[in-house]
Amino acid sequence: MKEHDSVPLMDHIELPPERMLDESRAFFERMKRRHTVREFSDRPVDAAVIEAAIAAAGLGPSGANHQPWHFCAIGSAEKKKILRELAEKEEREFYAGKASEAWLDALAPLGTDAHKPYLEHAPWIIAIFGQRKGGIDEDGEQQNYYVPESVGIAMGFLIAALHHAGLCMLTHTPKPMTFLNDLCARPKSEKPYLLLVVGYPAEGATVPLHALKKKPLDQIASFI
Repeated sequence: MKEHDSVPLMDHIELPPERMLDESRAFFERMKRRHTVREFSDRPVDAAVIEAAIAAAGLGPSGANHQPWHFCAIGSAEKKKILRELAEKEEREFYAGKASEAWLDALAPLGTDAHKPYLEHAPWIIAIFGQRKGGIDEDGEQQNYYVPESVGIAMGFLIAALHHAGLCMLTHTPKPMTFLNDLCARPKSEKPYLLLVVGYPAEGATVPLHALKKKPLDQIASFI
């Protein structure tokens, strides 16, 4: 192995085998209560909660440890109004002809359409960008590696952290999303990947039955 600077691993906590199983099962049960909702309360959420969750997302592994991501937390009512208008414009075009019939048929059980009131109603929208260049020092020049994979892992950390804090979310991907660069004052070199709608569920919020259908373990994993 090539010589490099390192420090001892000091903060790893090893658990006894029986507790490992208990902890992994407890985490599964907690994540099993994570559901995508489309009806949000306008109850405020402290920005410090969002900050802590994003900080947790920033701990995810990444190609060459370049951390090629940026999270823009949008709480401004004015910005959210503009965001909704721009996103719904793209969504109307999507549902009116851009999407194939097969794609629309796949979405039908979820009850989605071009109307996205949650983009304006929820207290926070987090726009997540991938950085093609910049490196760990964000010099704008150094190549970043495995950007989609790294950003995807960070988004998983973020969703788990926000769920752990007791909040609900919705992943939203209007296409194209290039309007987000201007709205969030991000450079054109960054690629918007996702809008994460965050807040409390509205009273009477529902979950589509189709969304509760999860593949069993023997269908998503193999042990060899």
